[in-house]
Amino acid sequence: MAILSNIDRHAAWARFMADASSRREPFGTLTKADLRAVVNEIDDWIEANALAFNQAIPLPARTQLTARQKAELLSLVVRHRFEVA
Repeated sequence: MAILSNIDRHAAWARFMADASSRREPFGTLTKADLRAVVNEIDDWIEANALAFNQAIPLPARTQLTARQKAELLSLVVRHRFEVA
């Protein structure tokens, strides 16, 4: 899967900002530009490590699950690990 488009990266950043704001979470001295850079780097990291992630999935799931299903599982594990509702 390719990296997010600039529009999608902006949407992810905007959603994070809105969600964090509704929870009244502080960011210290980080600026909006700093947080946008984080979104960009996370997306780049995902692209750079996609093969390693896929290789970590045991067979036969690696070959039978779709990319979307694998991404959904990754998202669920991360959310549960950090107790994000």
